[in-house]
Parts: sequence; structure tokens; C-alpha cells
Amino acid sequence: MSKPEVLAVSKLSPLYLESLQREYVLHDRTHETDPQAFVRLAPRIRAIAASGESRVSRELIAQLPALEMISVMGVGYDGINVAAAVARQIPVTHTPDVLNDDVADLAIALLLALARRIPQADRYVREGQWPNGPMPLARKASGSRMGVVGMGRIGQAIAHRALAFDMKIAYTARSAKAGLPYAFLPTPAALAAQSDFLVVITPGGAGTRHLIDARVFEALGPQGCLINVARGSVVDQEALIDALARGVIAGAALDVFADEPQVPPSLRAMDNVVLTPHIGSATGQTRRAMADLAFANLQARFAGTALPTPVPECRR
Repeated sequence: MSKPEVLAVSKLSPLYLESLQREYVLHDRTHETDPQAFVRLAPRIRAIAASGESRVSRELIAQLPALEMISVMGVGYDGINVAAAVARQIPVTHTPDVLNDDVADLAIALLLALARRIPQADRYVREGQWPNGPMPLARKASGSRMGVVGMGRIGQAIAHRALAFDMKIAYTARSAKAGLPYAFLPTPAALAAQSDFLVVITPGGAGTRHLIDARVFEALGPQGCLINVARGSVVDQEALIDALARGVIAGAALDVFADEPQVPPSLRAMDNVVLTPHIGSATGQTRRAMADLAFANLQARFAGTALPTPVPECRR
């Protein structure tokens, strides 16, 4: 029996590629690199392998008559036209839970780096400035107020870590979560008004685009800081740059951006921001687990068994 043919729609982790190339006939971004060849192979494509940053349009799905599933290596899947897939009964899977710890760890690391000015302190030593005198004072993180925008599994993992720093925690989400000991606020602006550090970990997509906007920054205030480990689209990036430049808020720590991997020069030039290149899940252990789960979803589909982790829209 011939191996199933799979289309990779973006640059994938080598850990995922290794398994795909071993078990399937893999076409790596052929729809972009060789459109003429893609027209010929499209009728044979049975699955799409994607990352959390991939874009899978309605048009691409329509070009693949034999498509059976879309497997995303990532928890986010806002670039996938799930409605178009569901309309053809094509399941979409992702890799939740296995990256909770790493993303939560990074959120706390970014908060501490921003509060204690760790990147600036590192440069201070490397550039030989220490003999000239001490650095300006930073700010205390322990005992501060943390607001969490999105209280899913990762949001809860962030809150759990923050408790070790004696932080007072509140959150906002689509609705209050039963059984949680944290205060619930109805809107991001209401939450920001009661936060020193506002941590964003809500899913991306049209429903949350620019959820964090100028009104939220005004509410956060000149002593407040933003930490975004969600999606760049959730924050109005231009409004954020303006708020940082005018001192509307004190600072920001960002792992995600509106047009990755492009980061505006104005953000890169600011001294009151910490910037990382979308590394929330970027440890060897977690990326291995993500690759294994994405591959397990593909294997289950071709074996005719239950999918380990379909996205919520495909669980019905």
C-alpha cells in the first residue's frame, strides 16, 4: 500500500518533519514553491501538516478533494479556516496541554525580566558601565497585582506560579470559571485598572483581535506593565507603541507580535520593553512532545481510530 501524501503548509519543526518524512510522502510547501506541480499533486493530498503560525485558507482546502485532516503542531490554530474544514467534515487537531508549563514559565520570566530590568542589567555589565556606579533602581515584583486575560489551562498555570510570589490575582475571560479562588472582572479594561502586571494569554482569532487596546492601556496606567504570551493580534500594536512612548504605561514584555517575524524598529529601540522571538514553547522537551502529539493525530486518522486532540470545534 502506498504511503499517504501530506502537504506541509509552513516551515515545520525538524522534530515533526522527521516523523512525517519517515512515514508519509511529504510535500514541503509545494503550493507556494511550485504551483504548477501542486495542481497535479493536489488530488492526492490526504492531510495537511501545520504549525501554530500556519495559514490554511478556505481556498487551499477547496483545492484538496482528498483532504482528510489538518494536524497543527501548536495549541493555537487561528490561522486555520476551521469552518471550511468542518463544512467538509475534515477534522482539525492541535497540541494542547503539553506546552502549558513552558508558556507559563516564560510569562513569569518575562514579568521578572521587565520588573527587575534584567536585559538592561546584563548590558550594563557587558558594556563595562558598572565601575561608573550602580544601575538605577528597578521595581519589586513580589506582592504585586497580576491580571490575567484568559484563564484557560495556561492562564491557570501562570496564576499558580504567581502565587509563589505572593501576588494578588484577578482575571477576565468570556465567563467566570467555577472553583477558582481569583477575582473575576468582566472586561480587560476593568481588570487592567486593578493590575500592576497585565498578562495576556487568551486565544487569537477574529473574536479577540485588538482586545487589548488604547482603553486598556489607559486603565493600566503609568505604573502598569503588559506581558503578552498569547498572539500578536490580541494587542493593538500601534496603540501599544504609542502608550509606551507617551508613558501611558510603564513597560511591556512581548513574546508575540502583529507581523512576525517583523518587529517595528520603534519597539526594538525602546528601553522599557523586553522582546523575545515567540519562544513560549521553545524547549527541546516540549517541542518533542508537541511533535509526537501532532504526529499521533495523523496516525490515528489514517488508522481510523479516535483522534487524541481535536480542536473544540471538531469535538461535536
